[in-house]
Amino acid sequence: MLNPRDLLLENHDEFRRLIHEHTLHSQRLEALAEKRFPTEDEQVEESRLKKLKLRLKDQIDHMEREIQGVGQPAQA
Repeated sequence: MLNPRDLLLENHDEFRRLIHEHTLHSQRLEALAEKRFPTEDEQVEESRLKKLKLRLKDQIDHMEREIQGVGQPAQA
């Protein structure tokens, strides 16, 4: 039996989109973290990306909790 995340990845377009965006933000944050002296714009971007990433994580977690309680997600 598939776990909730695998089931959503397999069957839910919106969930895959959220995971993809979360991954892109993580990669950009890693690149920004490697900078020894980030510019002010990069610091603002880092703060913005952290907030967006957290919002995406909340949405991902919510969808996983929903499927655990319901069984099957609605098809996107």
